[in-house]
Amino acid sequence: MKIKVFLLAAGCLIGGAFGAYAQKGVDSGTPFGSGEDSIRCITNISLYTPYAKNGNFRDALEFWEMAYNECPGANKDIYLYGVRIVGWQIDNETDPIKKAALMNDLMGVYDKRIKYFGKEPRYEKDWIIGRKAQDYVQRMGENADNKILYGWLKEAIDEYGNNTDITAISYYMFASNQLLVADPSHKEAYIQDYLKSSAALDAQLSSATDRELANLQTIKVGLDNGFANSGAADCETLQSLYGDKVEQNKDNLAYLKETITLLRRMRCNEIDAYFAAAEYAHKLEPTAESAMGLARKAVRDRDFTRAISLFEEAAGMETDDAVKAEDYYLIGMLSFEQNNYSRARQYCLKAIETNPAYGNPYMLIGKMYAATAKTIYPDDQVLVKTVYYAATDKFERARQIDPSVAEEAGKLISAYRSYYPSTEEIFMHPDLDKGKSITIGGWIGERTTIR
Repeated sequence: MKIKVFLLAAGCLIGGAFGAYAQKGVDSGTPFGSGEDSIRCITNISLYTPYAKNGNFRDALEFWEMAYNECPGANKDIYLYGVRIVGWQIDNETDPIKKAALMNDLMGVYDKRIKYFGKEPRYEKDWIIGRKAQDYVQRMGENADNKILYGWLKEAIDEYGNNTDITAISYYMFASNQLLVADPSHKEAYIQDYLKSSAALDAQLSSATDRELANLQTIKVGLDNGFANSGAADCETLQSLYGDKVEQNKDNLAYLKETITLLRRMRCNEIDAYFAAAEYAHKLEPTAESAMGLARKAVRDRDFTRAISLFEEAAGMETDDAVKAEDYYLIGMLSFEQNNYSRARQYCLKAIETNPAYGNPYMLIGKMYAATAKTIYPDDQVLVKTVYYAATDKFERARQIDPSVAEEAGKLISAYRSYYPSTEEIFMHPDLDKGKSITIGGWIGERTTIR
């Protein structure tokens, strides 16, 4: 208490000299104010700080309140300690009415921090709102007003976009989900909220440091799981939501593009709303995305010639090699459906050239080799079996480069190995010699090794 007495005394002495020029910081817009009031501010900060540091919020309260009200721009510690001090008041209050008033005071501490310190690097407005939301939800529990919570966080998301603090993003989706549970008419807004939040996390993940990565990934998984379990993601619902709206916005290119992106991300790119949006968008401004949509519609209608033409158009405009490779692969699939094996392989090879880590084209080539084995050597049952060497070569390559197809490739390798010529068959066949190369005939025309 000696420091308290000394500072109070000092405040009185200096206050006499500067009293005529006194002005509170809250009135002057300066950190400490001026004259006697600036001394008063410094004194109160000096008095509450050691109490608050030691968790003695009871003795800190009076001096903190004066600093908080009179010189709120003095320093950020006013707010760091403020949430703890007001939190302590709430924890020790038994009167429900007073407790509710203190909750408002606590939220006000966050709001005032935004006003005076909301532009500090790393701890800007969105960061503060995220912690405000966290404190509110933890303290209010089931009594939280999710409309109010949603409003706070939407303001942060709208202002900061992809750079929004991840805690704010997490609670934004929590609030939006709670609104959906209470009111099914919030479904469309919830879907848009998810897309916006997911895009922000994806953007931050793409530039995250090793230290940030784990936390971002955890939040992203939680976000995705929450959306998947929300009941808002089924394609039938999206069709009912967007079917008529696509027609109403058929000349609105921006809307059509957003809808196409939404439905693709939701894996609802086989519904009428997606096809209609792609068709209208393609008329206004052809893109790889719209061409892909029209191609899928042509596949559904079994118009394979048109589908191939549209997939080629999509590939020609596509800038993402992984997507372009998929376009080529789909042309290969359609060509296979038409029994045009040479063209199918040609486009599979283009897909591999575009994306060397893509296993599906190798898988398709191997399946085509196996499917046509009997047509290559119709009069030689032993040579027919050598075609499976070439087929398993492709499956093996797919397994090496692409983990996503490794399991299927392994099963096919095991299955087709059983079709290899036996040791006796190789011995009795003059053209075959184990360990030597052989060129498979017909449309395949590829060298492989006799096992």
